[in-house]
Amino acid sequence: METTNSTNEHTGRGAMWELERNLDQPMDAEAGRLRNMYREKTYPTILLLQLAFQSLGVVFGDLGTSPLYVFYNIFPHEIEDTEQVIGALSLIIYSLTLIPLVKYVFIVLRANDNGQGGTFALYSLLCRHAKINTIPNQHRTDEELTTYSCHTYDDKSLAAKIKRWLEGHQFRKNIILILVLFGTCMAVGDGILTPAISVLSATGGIQVEEPKMRNDVVVIVSVVILIGLFSMQHYGTDKVSWLFAPIVFVWFILIGILGAVNISKYDQSVLKAYNPVYVYRYFKRGKSSWASLGGIMLSVTGTEALFADLSFFPVQAIQIAFTTVVFPCLLLQYTGQAAYIAQNKHQVSHAFYYSLPESVLWPAFVVATTAAIVASQATISATYSIIKQALALGCFPRVKIIHTSKKYLGQIYSPDINWILMVFCIAVTAGFKNQSQIANAYGTAVIMVMLVTTFLMIPIMLLVWRSHWALVILFTSLSLAVEIPYFSAVMRKIDQGGWVPLVFAAAFLIIMYVWHYGTLKRYEFEMHSKVSMAWILGLGPSLGLVRVPGVGLVYTELASGVPHIFSHFITNLPAIHSTLVFVCVKYLPVYTVLPDERFLVKRIGPKNFHMFRCVARYGYKDIHKKDDDFEHMLFNSLLLFVRLESMMEEYTDSDEYSTRELNQASNANLRSNGISTSSNMELSYTSHDSIIQVQSPNHTGNSQVMSSGQTFQTVGDEIEFMNACRDTGVVHILGNTIIRARRDSGFVKKIAINYLYAFLRKICRENSAIFNVPHESLLNVGQVFYV
Repeated sequence: METTNSTNEHTGRGAMWELERNLDQPMDAEAGRLRNMYREKTYPTILLLQLAFQSLGVVFGDLGTSPLYVFYNIFPHEIEDTEQVIGALSLIIYSLTLIPLVKYVFIVLRANDNGQGGTFALYSLLCRHAKINTIPNQHRTDEELTTYSCHTYDDKSLAAKIKRWLEGHQFRKNIILILVLFGTCMAVGDGILTPAISVLSATGGIQVEEPKMRNDVVVIVSVVILIGLFSMQHYGTDKVSWLFAPIVFVWFILIGILGAVNISKYDQSVLKAYNPVYVYRYFKRGKSSWASLGGIMLSVTGTEALFADLSFFPVQAIQIAFTTVVFPCLLLQYTGQAAYIAQNKHQVSHAFYYSLPESVLWPAFVVATTAAIVASQATISATYSIIKQALALGCFPRVKIIHTSKKYLGQIYSPDINWILMVFCIAVTAGFKNQSQIANAYGTAVIMVMLVTTFLMIPIMLLVWRSHWALVILFTSLSLAVEIPYFSAVMRKIDQGGWVPLVFAAAFLIIMYVWHYGTLKRYEFEMHSKVSMAWILGLGPSLGLVRVPGVGLVYTELASGVPHIFSHFITNLPAIHSTLVFVCVKYLPVYTVLPDERFLVKRIGPKNFHMFRCVARYGYKDIHKKDDDFEHMLFNSLLLFVRLESMMEEYTDSDEYSTRELNQASNANLRSNGISTSSNMELSYTSHDSIIQVQSPNHTGNSQVMSSGQTFQTVGDEIEFMNACRDTGVVHILGNTIIRARRDSGFVKKIAINYLYAFLRKICRENSAIFNVPHESLLNVGQVFYV
């Protein structure tokens, strides 16, 4: 040890320089290994096939139940001749080929955020590659996270020009945000309409066996099933999810075999539909063919689930399942139904059930109803995840999120959203009472989400993939060439049920945008009214108050600086805790933050002020659930920061170190000082960010809580002081900032802020509930400001 010390003195380089030199390469290798864990993995063949089988129950239920209602909505009145059926079948075949197979399975699925799919996953990718997040709470250390990946661009490249253009004006950022929110609202509408049409179509098979049964009875049966489905949501799907894949697999095999049987039994001439010429001939028939595109659109409903439910399975598994099971079975079923309809033109309604042999009607009815329930469950679960992502990005009022599975982190439940979905779903089912109007609404929601995905893929391909502009134009033009005709067809049916998802989307969009606007204004107020460090230093170590024993956790939305609510607090109360920690719970545009990268800690002011900042970082898939270890982990992060700070004070050749580095190099040293090294956190210490420490007076150690303002001779003394403060008690201080519109504000702004935003804040969950703060340890501090 003496030789090492003398060497360091001779070279003028400190021990921290040696630590950095020795750990550089191993840490680079570990960082690369960890990042690769969250990129596309290579799976053994057996495991990949198993995952492909399991994906059937989660991803493909909605797409698989479409044959129950497609042909009825294509031909709601009468069929002229067999060639009309062949033309519609040809459109179905090539719609399935171009949209789910080519666009989604082989292109869009690649635009995932470390395995996460959906509209918000695309938005998070864009936020990392361009500064388009409307709430500017990012920190430079966020980009060092394992799950945070972004590219750098040459200044003269097209990607760099697009990036500067997107970042250049707030209006463009808002347009992207509104586009994302609109797609999200349509996806929520999909969560309302999928259970309605799937269950209603499946239970409609009763009328095939009992033709005299009134339609009201079918509606009542459907409503009972829907009530039961939504009522069981709070139990989660963990215990029954293993049944989903076998049920949907049996369904696909059943419809595939029945389709093949019907082809050979009724009319093999429908096989001519695989010739694309019949698509052209179909459109030549006139306006009726164009109007029927709304029904043909239903054959690709559920396609967005391929992308939205990606988080549970690798891309290869979904590609295998779709190409080997889903796609061929759907083609066989649609071709078989067309063969039956060509010979039985007056039985288009419930054509699936009419085409079944009588001996398998009831078993098929049971399987169809079960498959419809599974498809509905997958869509409902996806809606919970969408709301959770919107909440994490500050775009939705705070609602209760319950984690229903200890094994699968992605399985969540929101009671507030669940009952809203149930009420709307039952209202749609009982209000329309028939498939046709619900199908028109369903088609509108689906095509809107597809168009949003197409538009978001343009910047994704340019910034994330850095594709050539010609490929981007090719993808966009081909996608729009297919989707715009469908869009124009569903728009013609706005008055026939297509207005429903637009109303849902408009209501949710207003709620989400107003909430985001209010959140942004609150954040801007906090940023512009931060307390200056000079003011805090002028108060002295006691902060002008009596510093009582204990720890005060002050929750704030600011990741830097001291919030204005703190000045309001200390000017109205006579005492403050001897140790203060400003806690910022921040969500980042990544799907998850690893536990050992969760926390960032920094000291505020001189040491004898005993003030710290702790930023707890989460991804949009992470859940800030009730966790007894959170407070313990936060406090351990403070202790480790104090220890790390003392090690670095003498050196100027280091800037930041994480606990992963420190744990590798000095576990034994930390244990000798009584600090746990197994805590999951990352500490950030930057020498120029901290105020210079005042001269420490002589200190005589004791086991009692020392008066605030006293500094410590050793780091052990400060750690002892902080432990004593924690043992005394912890109080959670929450700021309740209320915003109001100014008197000179416009009418729309007054309605949005003073009424709608205020109403949403009143009915949503309090921050104390979101942070799981015990009521007896809670202190609320309120203030009002005008925007």
